[in-house]
Amino acid sequence: MDTAVTTPHPHTRIGAAAKARAYLQLTKPRIIELLLITTIPVMFLAARGIPSLWLVLATLVGGALSAGSAGAFNCYIDRDIDRVMRRTRGRPLVTGELTDREALVFAWVLAVVSTLWLGLLVNWVAAGLAAAGHVFYVVVYSLWLKRRTSQNIIWGGAAGCVPVLVGWAAVTGTLDWAPVILFGVVFLWTPPHYWPLSMRYREDYQAANVPMLAVVRGRTQVGLQVILYAWATVACSLLLIPVAQMGLLYTSVAVLSGGWFIVEAHRLYSKVIRHREGAPMRVFHASITYLTLVFVAVGIDPLLPF
Repeated sequence: MDTAVTTPHPHTRIGAAAKARAYLQLTKPRIIELLLITTIPVMFLAARGIPSLWLVLATLVGGALSAGSAGAFNCYIDRDIDRVMRRTRGRPLVTGELTDREALVFAWVLAVVSTLWLGLLVNWVAAGLAAAGHVFYVVVYSLWLKRRTSQNIIWGGAAGCVPVLVGWAAVTGTLDWAPVILFGVVFLWTPPHYWPLSMRYREDYQAANVPMLAVVRGRTQVGLQVILYAWATVACSLLLIPVAQMGLLYTSVAVLSGGWFIVEAHRLYSKVIRHREGAPMRVFHASITYLTLVFVAVGIDPLLPF
């Protein structure tokens, strides 16, 4: 596979706008969007209504800074394999738009600022949880698990569940069973969300020597695991109904969207075992839609009288 990458000369100057875009890209903004989708609704559930809009804004800004820092550290750590994988060749440390030092300084600044921001403007419980999730993602996932085990996504994905806890703690200053269940939903959802993507880019991960499940065990095993985790995700989402006394809206959305998510998972597996061309990205996008619907329902349900 061709691994050539066009990299600007290290002394080539780029404009301020291009530099700003490179820093933004370093934070992985699409992942930040997904994390914030799970934060806001939990704050509504914790408040059993509409929380302080200032508190919501402060939590979102702090959470975005923390997630952006984690993304920047990940880009710095993975800069060697990003040069090999076609999917990541456009990242700023590969193209040369940012130097390694610029990326590392940027990541540290965001980490410090995000922790102080959450601690001083929200509360220190939320700040501590965000910092713990940040360390887990950078150290446990990026530095330790990602290149050593095919279970990397399962445990590394735990960091992506932390915004649920941060949102709840921002409102209440503590934790309860409801955010723990929602943590479980995101934790169980991460493998059937990410493994289809790894199936789609299997050759990339293979070339980079990253032991994703699709590389180590093959497409059939990925398809089976996607089904199992999809069922577990939906089952966990239903636990919230009695624990948090969720109403008709959440119940309907959790059941219907969960059923659709499971059907898509089974459809992928059915094609894989028949050695037909599957559509892993269809499951990938379906998983995002599913999680969005569930968490939107989490936020709206407490506002309704039924």
